[in-house]
This record gives sequence, C-alpha cells and structure tokens, in this order.
Amino acid sequence: MAQLVELGGRTLAVELAGDAPPRAVEGGLLLPPGRIAVLHGLGDALFYRHGHNSWSPCGWRRLSEAPLRIESAERRLTADDTVWDDPARHHSSAVAALEGPDGRVLLLGALGLDVPRLTADRDTLAGWCERDGAPWFLALGSEEEVFAAYARHLGDRLGRSDKRAGNVWCSWYAYYESITEERLTKDVTALRGLPFDVVQVDDGWERAVGDWEANDKFPSGMRALADRITDAGLRPGLWIAPFIVLPGSRTARQRPELLLRDGQGEPVVAGHNWGVGYWALDLTLPAAQEHLRETIHRVVREWGFSYLKLDFVGAGAVPGARFADVGREEAYRTGLSIVRETAGPDAYLLGSGAPLLPSLGLVDAIRSGPDVAPMWEHYATQDPSDALARNAVVN
Repeated sequence: MAQLVELGGRTLAVELAGDAPPRAVEGGLLLPPGRIAVLHGLGDALFYRHGHNSWSPCGWRRLSEAPLRIESAERRLTADDTVWDDPARHHSSAVAALEGPDGRVLLLGALGLDVPRLTADRDTLAGWCERDGAPWFLALGSEEEVFAAYARHLGDRLGRSDKRAGNVWCSWYAYYESITEERLTKDVTALRGLPFDVVQVDDGWERAVGDWEANDKFPSGMRALADRITDAGLRPGLWIAPFIVLPGSRTARQRPELLLRDGQGEPVVAGHNWGVGYWALDLTLPAAQEHLRETIHRVVREWGFSYLKLDFVGAGAVPGARFADVGREEAYRTGLSIVRETAGPDAYLLGSGAPLLPSLGLVDAIRSGPDVAPMWEHYATQDPSDALARNAVVN
C-alpha cells in the first residue's frame, strides 16, 4: 500500500505491506513488517552498507560506484551471506542508509530477525525479510542521530549489555596455534602485576575443531591452566568454536546426526578455514542442543573459564534443512541462548564471525572487522574482510 509520510521536514512516498499506518516513535517512524520501498529522491547518494556478520565489510559507497562486497564466493561463505549477494546492486544486511546533498542521512533498519536485507538505487531504498520479518525503523537526520536512535530501538527489543571485558591478553597475537602449556604458564607468570584483566587462550588447545578436549600440548588439562590464570589475579578466557566441526573430527565421525544438512542430506559446508570447509551443527536439533550444553558446561563450570571467545558462530545461521521449521537467524539465536543459559549471566561472551542483530542481548561484545596478519597487504586479494594488517588498521 502506497502512502505519503512526513519525516524530518520532507514528504516521502513509501510502499508498505498491509494497511497498518506508520507510527511516530523516538527519532523516526515505526513501519509495519513486510516488504518496504521508499522513494528517496536523493539521486546519486552515498550508500551505507552494513555487513551480515562481524567480519563482513561495512562502509559508504556512492550509488554510481561498484557495490562494496566480497568477491570470492569461498570467502563470502565465511565472512558474509551468500544468499543475497548481488555484484550489480548495492545491498546491505539489517540496516542501510543514504546521505543526501545536504548531509542528512535517511536510514531504514529492521527491528528484529528473519534475515532482513536491503537494496538501493538512485530512486528507491527497499527492504524485505526471508520470512515474516519484523517492524522497520525509518529516520532522517544527522548520521549520529539516526544511527543512535536505531541502536536504542534495537536494544529495547533485542537486549543490550553494559559489561566491559577489561584489558585482554590473547595468545593468538603472539603464537597463533603454536601454544603449549609450558609457554602459557611462563606468560601468565610474566603478566602478574601488568595492567591486564583477562588471559584468553586462543586456538591451538583443542584436539580438533569440534572435539573440545585438551590436546597433548596441555598434559595437565584445562582446569589446571585456568587455575594458574586465576592464581595470577587474572580472569581465565578460552577460544572455542562451538557451532562447527571439522570433517576429520571425532565428533563429525561418531555423531554425524548432529550436523546441519542440505536438501540432499549432505553436510552443509558453512565456511572455510584450516585449509578445509567446516560443517555446522543443526542448532534446532535436540541432540545437538544437548551436545552444545555439555560442551559449554564443561568449559565454564568444570574447567573454570568465565570469558569465552565464541568464534565462527555465523555457521549457525547458514541455509540448510533444519530439524525445526524456523528461520536461520532464529536457529542461530536458539544456539546462542543455550550458550548464555549454560555459561550463566556472569560469564563474558565475545562473539566473532557473529551475525549482528541476532547476537544482541546474548553476547557482551562482538569482535568486528578483519583479523590481523603478518603482512600489510597481499597481491592476490583485495578482499576488505581478509586477514591483513592494512584491513585491520583501516577498521
């Protein structure tokens, strides 16, 4: 249904689903769920593209320029959303914005889940969701005003956290996967008295991605390491990727029923790392949910790690034939809710590779942007999400 709305001193034509009228709210208008199109009248405006997960590129591009996107299909599966990628049209996840000649910004953002997506051209700013969708927020004003108002409405609906991590020492940036109990024991001793609050043990401690038990490099076990960190006056933190398994892991071999599968019954490749495509758990499957609870209980309650870096969690929201007929962002949020409930309200949860809207209210922070790497740039890739020092600094 086409309507005219008044917003920030402008009259805009909008096409809405259904007959529900727009409603004035703090900072803008609340629009009903469903497909929406706004005739923006801004011509060749600057377009803000928001990423699908915390590794996805975000930024401003003029509508006459090429869209900001990840060109590599393999990398896109890991660091963005493959479903709605469009090499010819500007597109965005959850929220998009246009800056006109007067410097004011027109923002359209979803206030819930169901994979909201947006596109824009010189005439229209449009949004839709994969399933039923959630209401939309439309605002016009300064960049700071409209994004702040949108963030407040998201927090009111999905939740927010005001916990701070403090200063975190992370083993990844010193050793990558080459960590050992001996090395970390020496480092924990050396960190005494320095201005750090958390020691986060990163990738390299586990038997395999998906098999969350200590490997032979940690002969005393993970409880002993957490105790050493606590005894040094620091908070024990641990890297874990609880939503994925590698094909060669014991879990993948012995518990194949836990895996998310496609329409042909094959395991879904949810991303690429460690030189291989990794598989995802079906987070709507009761057996997979129990497996997840057992994993988080062991790490937090038995071993004593109260700070968790939850990596590669975007795998929980990839397309697949799930046990329950729910949207893929709802499936992801179900898995993340299990992590939060099992870890408890006092645990600090850091998401990485995390879908942004469905993580709100459940994690305390999200590690956004590209990872660092021991090179400034790479001749073979111009991927803005790739692990390069230049990308990390720009972010």
